[in-house]
Amino acid sequence: MKSTGVTRKIDELGRLVIPKEIRRNLGIRDGESLEIFIDDDSIILKKHSQIKNYEDISNKLCDLITSVYKLNIIITDREKVIASSNNLLLGKYLNKSLLSLIDNREEKQDCKLLVFDNLNLEGNFIIVPIIASIDSLGLIIIEANNTDCNINLAKLISKILSEKVNI
Repeated sequence: MKSTGVTRKIDELGRLVIPKEIRRNLGIRDGESLEIFIDDDSIILKKHSQIKNYEDISNKLCDLITSVYKLNIIITDREKVIASSNNLLLGKYLNKSLLSLIDNREEKQDCKLLVFDNLNLEGNFIIVPIIASIDSLGLIIIEANNTDCNINLAKLISKILSEKVNI
């Protein structure tokens, strides 16, 4: 375990403030959930991803879409790729423009370039957020060779995953 040298006091309500520099370095944004773990005498905080719990169904959806429609598809949580028809993308982190689409719950129908870590994908992509209850959980990214059909397909996959999370 790596020490930061930072100490904080717990207030009378049991709250603890995580310093801004640490939140920024770990990519923890306002409103995000953290999981709390206990290990002997340590408390461990870890970013929580609701959509990550549905990695199996995400992989099955990717395989199904790729085999039936012959389309590439990418499914992300709030920070990285969790399922993809392109295995090179698994675990790759999203860039700021994709993170912004999640935060703002925006669709994008004419994306020409996707950036994950140091990997660039060029093409024509449709991006649809995965929204469950009031949370924006990630993105569905799909090839856009038939825009109307593919946007509806991306929305359907998003709806399937969001309904799964809401159960």
